[in-house]
Amino acid sequence: MVETISTPAEKLSQRAMAALGKLPPFSPILNKLLASLAGEDVSFAKLGDLIEKDTVVAGNIMHLVNSALYARRATITSVRHALTLLGMDKVRNTLLGMSISRMWTQVKAPPMWSMARFNRHSASVAVLSDQIASRVRADYPEGAFVAGLLHDLGRLLIALGLPDEFERLVKAHEQSGRSWTECEREILGFTHAELSAEALAKWKFPEPVQIAVRDHHQPPAFQAGEPVPLSAVVCAANQYINSTGESIVASRLVSAEDAGAIAALGIAEENVGRLLADFNAEHAAMSVFFK
Repeated sequence: MVETISTPAEKLSQRAMAALGKLPPFSPILNKLLASLAGEDVSFAKLGDLIEKDTVVAGNIMHLVNSALYARRATITSVRHALTLLGMDKVRNTLLGMSISRMWTQVKAPPMWSMARFNRHSASVAVLSDQIASRVRADYPEGAFVAGLLHDLGRLLIALGLPDEFERLVKAHEQSGRSWTECEREILGFTHAELSAEALAKWKFPEPVQIAVRDHHQPPAFQAGEPVPLSAVVCAANQYINSTGESIVASRLVSAEDAGAIAALGIAEENVGRLLADFNAEHAAMSVFFK
C-alpha cells in the first residue's frame, strides 16, 4: 500500500473544509429549494406547507410580496397566494437567501471577520447576478442568484477553519496592495473560489453553480453572440458591488462605482442604468432579510 503524503496546501484546505461541520444543518425548506434548483419537481403546495410551519420565513415572504417592490393594490394575506404571485424562481431565490443568511448568523466567527459585511456583500452580489442574468443570454441563468450568494463561501471557511492564516491574509492584502486571491495563493496555496466550489460539490449543488463559483475571479473568454458564462455574470456583479464599498474586508477606499464589467457582458450603456435601478429597488426590498 502506497502512503499518501499531503502537501501543506492540502492540509490547510482540509482544515478549512472541516469548518463546514461548524455550520448548522440545512433546514427542510432549504433542502426542498436545492431540489428545485437541481431540476426536481417541487410543488408550491409542498413548499407552502413547509413555509407555513416557519413563522419567520412566512413573515418575510409576506413582507416581500406586500413591499413597494411589487406595489400590490390589496394586501396579500395568504402564503399560498404570495407564492403564486412571486413565482418559483423568485420564491426560491428569496428563501435561499433568507435560509442561508440565518445559517451564517448562528456561527461564531473570529474577531477579524464581520458576518454582517459578509451577509450584505453576498446578498448584494446574488441580487445583482440575478438581474444581470435576466438581461443577457447567460449559461444556466437559474443558478445566478445562488452562485452570487455563495461565491465567497470559501472565505468564510478560511476564517472559521484557519483563523491565524486569515489574519495573515488580511494584513498581507492591506499592506502589499496585491489582490486577495494573490495573497491566498502565497499564504495558503489555494484560493477561496476553489474552496467554495469544493464545498458546493459536497453540498450537491448543481455542477454549473460549482463551476461559476470556482471561476468567478477568472471567467473564460466568450465571443459576442455566445452564451455568457455564469462565472462572468458573478464576476461582473462582484466587481460592481466591491466598487460601491460593500466588500467583505473593508480595507480599501472606494473612489467611484464602476459598472464597466457589467457593460462588458454586452449590455448597452443606457440599459446598464436601468439594470442598476432595478437592482437597487430589489436590493432595498430584500436587504432587511440579510443582516
